Amino acid sequence: MRSKLTGVAAAGVLSLCATAPGFAGSVTQPGELVGIATGAPLPQGFYFVNTADWGCRDTDPKDTCVGVNIPVIAWSTPWTILGGRLQFLAAWPSIEAGVTDTNYTAGMYNPAFLGQLAWDLGGGWGFSYAIGAYFNWESSVAWSDTSLNQRFAVSYTGGGWNATANLVWGTHFDSVTDRPQTSPCPAPSLGFGCNPDFLNLDLTLTKKYGKWEFGPVAFGSWDVGNPADNFPHQNQFAVGGLVGYDFGPVILQTYVTTDVEEQNYHGHDTRGWTRVIIPLTPAPAPAPKKY
Repeated sequence: MRSKLTGVAAAGVLSLCATAPGFAGSVTQPGELVGIATGAPLPQGFYFVNTADWGCRDTDPKDTCVGVNIPVIAWSTPWTILGGRLQFLAAWPSIEAGVTDTNYTAGMYNPAFLGQLAWDLGGGWGFSYAIGAYFNWESSVAWSDTSLNQRFAVSYTGGGWNATANLVWGTHFDSVTDRPQTSPCPAPSLGFGCNPDFLNLDLTLTKKYGKWEFGPVAFGSWDVGNPADNFPHQNQFAVGGLVGYDFGPVILQTYVTTDVEEQNYHGHDTRGWTRVIIPLTPAPAPAPKKY
């Protein structure tokens, strides 16, 4: 979970090293939700999902490399509200970031907690809405404020397909902060940290063939709002491909992405991702057939 966890951490390292100015608003990592049918309700129970990624942005004159680990505990409860399955998500990511042969930093990121309703609309379609927050955490790679996080997802999972669009809308509670953080203000007189709101869009189109899963993926992120005059908004869009395998019940996914467009990141990012999904409770027994 990270609204630009990659871009954010890279921005922090860039600012620390005075290599090139870096600014970013996302707190949820763009691409973090790729490969997951987030619009469909989960079967009841507890799940552990760990997404880890590492990659480098070809900033000039030296590359900026960032590694992120995002452990998530998900609970799909027995309860429904307005026909939607009530689910809870909790995560506490960690980040390492560095500029080649220059500097390195690592630490814990802002912890997150969200509640979600997910509806089975029939015909393979599902929709979900989640709301929660990333909470203020004092770390060299974390945001120095708490931010509201809302997520809207639609999924089609019929016939072995996973066609999912997941929109994340993040709103910072403090547009300017008085202590250092990963998104510095363009002028020191404005404050230590400037926090633009953000939008992330994660896209998945995969197909299962037996236990295997293949398909293209993509994601984009956009800073919105103006925490300060002349704030240089960051935008990016990346594409890639995903391969997954269902070991039953553990699921493993890997994907690779690369930027095809960026603004104010000062370079394109290429990144490798790995995800493991582990049910922590036994699958519910199938309902008895009625004759």
